[in-house]
Amino acid sequence: MDRPELAPQLNFLTVPGPAARGGRPRRLAWWDWPCAGPQDHIVVCVHGLSRQGRDFDVLARHLASRARVVAVDVAGRGHSDWLADPMAYQLGTYVADLTALITHLRQDMPAARLDWVGTSMGGLIGIALAAQPAVGLRRLVLNDVGPVIRWEALQRIASYLGLDPSFASEQEAVDYLAGISAGFGPHSPAQWLALSRPMLRECGGRWRLHYDPAIAEPVRALMTQPDEAASRQALEQGEAALWALYDQITAPTLLLRGADSDLLTPETARAMASRGPRARCVTFAGVGHAPTLVSDDQVDAVAAFVLD
Repeated sequence: MDRPELAPQLNFLTVPGPAARGGRPRRLAWWDWPCAGPQDHIVVCVHGLSRQGRDFDVLARHLASRARVVAVDVAGRGHSDWLADPMAYQLGTYVADLTALITHLRQDMPAARLDWVGTSMGGLIGIALAAQPAVGLRRLVLNDVGPVIRWEALQRIASYLGLDPSFASEQEAVDYLAGISAGFGPHSPAQWLALSRPMLRECGGRWRLHYDPAIAEPVRALMTQPDEAASRQALEQGEAALWALYDQITAPTLLLRGADSDLLTPETARAMASRGPRARCVTFAGVGHAPTLVSDDQVDAVAAFVLD
């Protein structure tokens, strides 16, 4: 049962690797939803490319009676520091940061079961970590993502990522975010507001997005190779590397897919069900990229899997 009275604590971890803007040591922000029951289970939740950790509030409240939920603001997003080098906004940086966080969490709970819920980019980070037996992920939830990233989806994301718009009011900003997030599927005004507020910062009477606009630089670099053929070839090379990682995963894996997703095709989902960890796929009608894990059917699918 969802427990709306619960609220998370914001924590920070100093991480190695690329420096923060200004050259100072860099901090990774993460939201901690303590477990109300036995302290032997951690569920790490990681968001999509332009999102942040509070995306998982509804899911975390649902799970918190039986698991400790840790929801991360990936580098450059939310309350995490921005990077000095924009080209360091890459999967390798994120995997190293989350490895450091997992090591930190295990210091307090060395015997805890560790599960992963990753939406889009967060799922790609999860694939890389689950392929490493030493990390010890018990179960893996991939939310509308797989080793194949469709070119058309990247074009759509690149059309708005990093534009750094500003808005005269919070509601204007919420309406903008709802507009570029149509793939999330139908949501009530209250749900859009809850999903959007953590994405916004008020500055000088204007409302801006929570992330470093420079997170778009690696995407632009991929999309602006000498020609489209070179860009597609680079994308295919990345897909081959991700398939190699996926095939090494042995943890039970749940794949969530929006029936109308432009990023995860039915063909890729079927391939993921037949190789590597042979993911079990659950598809949600009326949703594109990506399910927000707010509706009861989506929350129940994740809870049934990680709380088994």
